[in-house]
Amino acid sequence: MIEDQAEGRSRKSRTGTATQSRILSDSAPRKTQNKFPKSRRLLRHADFDRVYRQGRRHFAAHMTVFYLPRSGAQPATTAGLRVGFTVGKALGGAVQRNRMKRRLREAVRLTGLQRAVAADVVINPKASLLGADFSDLQNEIARALEVIEKTLSKGRPRD
Repeated sequence: MIEDQAEGRSRKSRTGTATQSRILSDSAPRKTQNKFPKSRRLLRHADFDRVYRQGRRHFAAHMTVFYLPRSGAQPATTAGLRVGFTVGKALGGAVQRNRMKRRLREAVRLTGLQRAVAADVVINPKASLLGADFSDLQNEIARALEVIEKTLSKGRPRD
């Protein structure tokens, strides 16, 4: 402990702990392969709004999936699916909403984003998602992505 002479108080030095934590974090292995990259996520409000207004819907037991094919104006590096998640405040507090988003994000990551179609997807969960088994959640997402791929590969015009 270092004495603060001017005010007569004692305080702990933080320099040792900051250095130690930096050393520990630098030596920890990083999981770059298992991430959900930003290039595969919907991040802008305009993208979400476009999918909601112009897209189609797929209904499942624990979620509603909105999807819209991306136009050719997008760069070729974003081929495949871009996924976004929306969880309204009516579904619970921040802890429950964040838990829903984490479960959905992991299920999408494990299901795989490499699809033959270029589309934007927004997943809107229902309250029953919190109590659902993770395997059921994965199956629903896999089924929804198959339906999206099948529908968009047909080239069916939107009604």
